[in-house]
Amino acid sequence: MILGLITIVGLLVTRLPKAAPPRPALPEGLTLPEGTAAGAVTMGRGWIAVVAEGAAGEEILIFDAKTGTLRQRLPITAP
Repeated sequence: MILGLITIVGLLVTRLPKAAPPRPALPEGLTLPEGTAAGAVTMGRGWIAVVAEGAAGEEILIFDAKTGTLRQRLPITAP
């Protein structure tokens, strides 16, 4: 029984991650429109999507990953 406990503890120590992986850095030029706050961020190849929450509701903002310029705005509407 003690051998089983030692095995379980050993597996936990070796299998659990040591540290969280580093987060990707957002471009310094990335600024959200006035009156909005980021609810979620998704990064793709060459673009960054931000779910922005504001007074008018939620929308998805697509930014260029290199320049930080706004490419597209997609309003989120309820079905």
